[in-house]
Amino acid sequence: MKKIGLIGGLSWVSTADYYRRLNEMMQERMGGVTSPRIALESINRQAYVDAVIDRKEEDAACAIILDAARSVERAGADFIMICCNDAHRFVPRIAPEIAIPFLHIAEATARAIEEKGLKSVSLLGVRKTMEEPFYPDILGRHGIATIVPDEAGKTFVHDSIYGELVRDIFRPETKARYIELIADLTAKGSQGTILGCTEIPMLIGAEDVATPVFSTTEIHCRAGIDMALAA
Repeated sequence: MKKIGLIGGLSWVSTADYYRRLNEMMQERMGGVTSPRIALESINRQAYVDAVIDRKEEDAACAIILDAARSVERAGADFIMICCNDAHRFVPRIAPEIAIPFLHIAEATARAIEEKGLKSVSLLGVRKTMEEPFYPDILGRHGIATIVPDEAGKTFVHDSIYGELVRDIFRPETKARYIELIADLTAKGSQGTILGCTEIPMLIGAEDVATPVFSTTEIHCRAGIDMALAA
């Protein structure tokens, strides 16, 4: 069994969910009380937010993720999973500095959408996830078009994540607004929705909307177990 290197802390809420689902999935696959081998580096979210939001210093934010990647590599990890969508924008810069591979969340998600045969999906997440090209570029290589909310929609999603979800606050009125937003994006041609922040699947599930939703946490964890058990 390969050792998973988890980079967490963005936020602790979704990192805890990652740890739970990785263990549940490993037991489902292997039986008994089998647990995955995990090296976890939980970074200081406040330091990351200060760099990204307050100072707008992408190099400083990238350095935080690189330091965490080096930490799990030193701990003997065989591959790296970042428990956060937007931090994956740094992977092309970081990967050449690390000897072990990254399991990219957008690539795993693109494969899951491709398996469903969808050609157009909406993307919800923090602003960096919705506005940076890393998701559309990867989805595009799989023949999938990306639709993002309008400015008001992006502001709502971003603010709800930073103000509520990462603080372990899940309000019914916020959920209702997400459902309305997904319906609006469906009317604009989206065949499904990427829950592109690892906290959003804790608010919205497949039972809440008429079109498919893709939990990036669930998809990433399942791909992680596959990779950990691969020969």
